Amino acid sequence: MWFNLFFLFVIIQRVAELFLARRNEMKMRAKGAIEVGRAHYKWIVMLHIAFFLSLWFEVTVFRRTPPGWWPIPFTLYIIAQMLRIWTISSLGPYWNTKIIILPGASVIAKGPYLYLRHPNYLVVCIEIIVIPLLFQAYFTAILFTVFNASLLSIRIPEEERALEEATNYKYQFSKKRRFLPGSE
Repeated sequence: MWFNLFFLFVIIQRVAELFLARRNEMKMRAKGAIEVGRAHYKWIVMLHIAFFLSLWFEVTVFRRTPPGWWPIPFTLYIIAQMLRIWTISSLGPYWNTKIIILPGASVIAKGPYLYLRHPNYLVVCIEIIVIPLLFQAYFTAILFTVFNASLLSIRIPEEERALEEATNYKYQFSKKRRFLPGSE
């Protein structure tokens, strides 16, 4: 019962984010923005769909239940959600699930972007680990952490190259870490 409610909540959240991303994409394209990384975006989408299918399968077929230490991953999940909201609200119309670049724009350097280059990717990394851990879906947690890291190793450099070429990204973020607060 708890799994089904939680699972439904996360799916609804993702669908709402896709609608927001589409709206933001249309706004940015109207201003002359371009998409970068289209070739790997389909793999990002497939990873997320496969993640939820794997999670559902592992939890329902193997009858996984929350462990006695569920408050730990749940707390991390809540923290990640707060960071997600902060990230999305800080980027405003620039937030997207795709890499949408507006040439000549100044990158956002407020909110969590004062401390990190990629807080949104950090949120996804945390979720891919802690959501399965909430229900002892260890296979899903391990497998998709590896898959996600592999895709991010392609996506992040491509996004950073595009931002460096088209915006003031290098000036704003060259001394900030990708995922942890502090300087490189």
